[in-house]
Amino acid sequence: MFDFLKKKLNSVVSKIAEKVKGKEKVEREKKIKETREKKPSFAEKIIKKITEIEITEKTLDEVFEEMEIELLQADVAVEVIEKIKADMKKNLVGKNIKKSKLEQEIRESLRKTLYDAVNTPKIDLEEIVKNAKKNGKPALLVFLGFNGAGKTTTLAKVANWFLSKKYTCVFAAGDSFRAASIEQLEEHANKLKINIIKHQYGADPAAVIFDAVKHAQAKNIDVVLADTAGRAHTNKNLMDQLEKIVRVNKPDLKILVLDSMTGNDIINQCRMFDQSVGVDAIILTKNDVSNKGGSIISAAYVLKKPILFLGNGQEYKDLEEYRPEKIVNNLI
Repeated sequence: MFDFLKKKLNSVVSKIAEKVKGKEKVEREKKIKETREKKPSFAEKIIKKITEIEITEKTLDEVFEEMEIELLQADVAVEVIEKIKADMKKNLVGKNIKKSKLEQEIRESLRKTLYDAVNTPKIDLEEIVKNAKKNGKPALLVFLGFNGAGKTTTLAKVANWFLSKKYTCVFAAGDSFRAASIEQLEEHANKLKINIIKHQYGADPAAVIFDAVKHAQAKNIDVVLADTAGRAHTNKNLMDQLEKIVRVNKPDLKILVLDSMTGNDIINQCRMFDQSVGVDAIILTKNDVSNKGGSIISAAYVLKKPILFLGNGQEYKDLEEYRPEKIVNNLI
């Protein structure tokens, strides 16, 4: 899923190495001449310089000037590009590197900065459920997101994940706005053999979710997974409705579901939702059909929110726990 971005990052490594080697060839001839003119005691230092290469700040600036547009096309946010450039300057500039180790050193520097970028805070879902149970209530997870991000399907995948851990669940049909939304959630509930609490279309979603929590409490159910209407972060009425859902029900976790194919608008979506209701965690969907990969790095670094899962298909099992080291290994 990262083929496009992987190609661009490898290109960064190659371009830096090519530029350094090109400039080093000119310097080498100069050093050889100096070696002949200097005393033997100094000659050893010169020879060492000939067998090593120094990366300059100018070289890195030239490479990133050439590559910036291509990285942006891979959905890498400007903030991430600046971080990569700054970190590589810090790690490489002025450092004497053996020619045979040049690409390896550049690649390792890139690996470190990417890991730092994608290493988000952690949330333990099982711990959230256990803490809620200690307080005599079910854990309430509310799913938010933009239209078409795959929110309802993702909710069902998370339910399947909880079921695999032997927790009991109930669905709350809090999307009483979109046509057929309740039926869609009901279909998932039937397949997973999970009860669903629903009202009529047009009902107050805050009340639906409230009833689902009360039902779960009465039946000693562990987790309530609440669907909400897909909404643009610019739609004030729907955002106000979301604020009410949160105010009335006080969820344990507000999960923003983001479409990884959205590109850098992911950043704007999350910031607007976060300002309105406070986003606790993120799930990125459709990673199996996006070969760019930059949106994951951008979301992780710029938003600094825990990423719980990556959605990689349509089956309930197609939900991968987010692991920063695996993201980096796939890129480098």
